[in-house]
Amino acid sequence: MTPAARLSAAIELIETIDDQRVPAAKALKEWGTAHRFAGSGDRAAISGLVWDVLRRRASIAWIMESDTARARLLGMLKLERGLDADAIAALCDGSRFAPAPITEAERSALTSNSLAKAPAHVAGDYPEWLDPYFAEVFADDRVAEATAMASRAPLDLRVNTLKAKPEKVLASIAHLGATPTRWSPIGLRIELGADARNPGIHAEEAFIKGQIEVQDEGSQLAALLSAAKPGEQVIDLCAGAGGKTLALAAQMQGKGRLIATDHDKRQLAPIHERLSRAGIHNCDVRTPKGEGDALSDIRSSADLVMIDAPCTGTGTWRRNPDAKWRMRPGALEIRLKDQAEVLDRAAALVKPGGRIAYITCSVLVPENGGQIRAFVARHPDFSVIPPSETVTALWDKADDFAAATLQSAEGLLMTPRRTGTDGFFVSVLRKG
Repeated sequence: MTPAARLSAAIELIETIDDQRVPAAKALKEWGTAHRFAGSGDRAAISGLVWDVLRRRASIAWIMESDTARARLLGMLKLERGLDADAIAALCDGSRFAPAPITEAERSALTSNSLAKAPAHVAGDYPEWLDPYFAEVFADDRVAEATAMASRAPLDLRVNTLKAKPEKVLASIAHLGATPTRWSPIGLRIELGADARNPGIHAEEAFIKGQIEVQDEGSQLAALLSAAKPGEQVIDLCAGAGGKTLALAAQMQGKGRLIATDHDKRQLAPIHERLSRAGIHNCDVRTPKGEGDALSDIRSSADLVMIDAPCTGTGTWRRNPDAKWRMRPGALEIRLKDQAEVLDRAAALVKPGGRIAYITCSVLVPENGGQIRAFVARHPDFSVIPPSETVTALWDKADDFAAATLQSAEGLLMTPRRTGTDGFFVSVLRKG
């Protein structure tokens, strides 16, 4: 496919997403199935165009003074890809499979319009109803922070130290352009260009042997901040597919007792194969059955309970940009209730002197510091371990990392702008 034909396909896909209100990933998959002539390079390029339009939806509509699929694509080429009006016009020449020629109004918008007077939620590309929440956490930096959250995410990998050392794995995947992550001592990063194809990590020997897992650097650091130690009894209360469970097991060096569970047994389904491939033998997966409590035999005995809390996912918008435009206020209310319930459940599992590591992939204060303040008010036997104490001596870059985060009395917040990771909030509390 020519570059111009890829633009036409992207416009068609954006119209489908708008009209049928389907998730972008589903629309892209169905388009690929229906257009077998498109090669993997074409599909990757078209996907990149669509995702970039979704990332910058508000700002490009403002620039173009139009919210049509075509207008948003043209605006994205200016804002995200850095093309000028002449370069865009050369692609949209009306030839076979190419978009129709740009109009005088479109050329004027591409040439003259800017975001100088755009409201914060437009310049930062997030729903207007979230502006008070972003102002609460980021104040005057909210446009800069949100713009970074609208950027393209890299592919991060965590080295499984139960099976390999980072330097060995780095050498084995050097052909993919991997480099060490900035903060995580066990992380590797592969930067992805605008039209980059999936590097096919799952087919790499290092992945097949269980030496690496796909995991954002922020998620790696959140697990590291829990400070799980060999010989402890550790519970991963919201284990899901097991990403942080695997990280905890490596930190524990396979020693001690690790229990993984989740209220949704469907989320737990992939964890068994992942544990086996990673060579983890000290993890007990507790799948819920009916209304019974999968942890009914455990009371006040855990050294550490990790809560990878259900949340709005605002910190992961780089990887799921269409989710932010589908988010509604009611979703936040539901998540706040879920978070309070799982925190209260964790409180009963921790022994005196034990810890709760509360983690969200959200940047919103009500899900983060607000939730922790409410929990401590309900459970005065718990206190927050200051973030400065949380990171001390964990690894050689801990102090610099802590300085890069946004800290509060309740915990620390990573963001794409500050730490180059997804947005993660981490609070560690001690009982007694």
